Amino acid sequence: MQTLYRRLLRLMPRIGVQVTDIAPGTALVSRSATPLSVTGADKGTWIVRRTKGGVAQAPGAGAVRLGETGAVLFVDAAAGRDERALQLAAAEYLCTQHVAAMLALYEANCVFDVGANSGQYARRLRRLGYAGRIVSFEPTSETFAKLEKAAAQDPDWHVYRCGLGREETTAEIHTGWKTMNSLLGPSDYGKDRYSRFTRSETEEIRIRRLDEVMDEALDGLFDPRPYLKMDTQGYDLEVFAGAGKRVEEFVGMQSEVAVLRLYEGSPGMGEAVATYEAAGFGITGMYPVTREATTGRVIEFDCVLMRAEATPKP
Repeated sequence: MQTLYRRLLRLMPRIGVQVTDIAPGTALVSRSATPLSVTGADKGTWIVRRTKGGVAQAPGAGAVRLGETGAVLFVDAAAGRDERALQLAAAEYLCTQHVAAMLALYEANCVFDVGANSGQYARRLRRLGYAGRIVSFEPTSETFAKLEKAAAQDPDWHVYRCGLGREETTAEIHTGWKTMNSLLGPSDYGKDRYSRFTRSETEEIRIRRLDEVMDEALDGLFDPRPYLKMDTQGYDLEVFAGAGKRVEEFVGMQSEVAVLRLYEGSPGMGEAVATYEAAGFGITGMYPVTREATTGRVIEFDCVLMRAEATPKP
């Protein structure tokens, strides 16, 4: 039996008012007779467009159709005024999307999140649907406490309070640089760019080798297919060296590579990429992380590499 409410909605077009159902308990009321297309964008968020012949009309100003994917990018005027911020935010989103796609393609079931900070990377992977194991490493006490709290309700997200490097040891790490804590001191370029580098505190941390923690991290996984993500502020090659021969077990990896070096003694992009390629990885994506506002030069890229021979066989 129809409710009175539903009968009233059916009468609305007779008086020139169109009613479009959006979700249970939610409807869009419009005076226009032109049919509307409604697409869910997020929980409680919808995109509404006019249609012609049953097809949603092309986006207008402020909206860009992304090739033939069916996706539309909406940019408001305020966002468009800051090209640099918009580009970097888009690159971060696209990088995470690409990584999630590669994890699925290569059937990765354990992500080693080295330089986890407070868990931002792991949370993004979960939002994009990655359901496998995550093993996060963060050495500093204050930041690790935030990481541990973030992972507390996720039974397949394991956390370790340590850094990773070429050898088992202890070391002093520079802290107080927001998310940029590093075992390396700042370069002259880094000091010129970031005022935060002018003062620093240090904390003694434990450093372990990656190959030494892998058995424990992968314990219980059938047919482990690990992926290595590194964001260690200039120390990625040291982490990579600590994997030894076991680096061959990783189906893919991700490293923050420097075009302009912020840290004294850190490798340049060419050296880092050459090392990864020599170990059997090939680049699948490069995404700018930071850029100079005055010149437009990229400072660092997120470099995603996969081991082609690790692609699952049909």
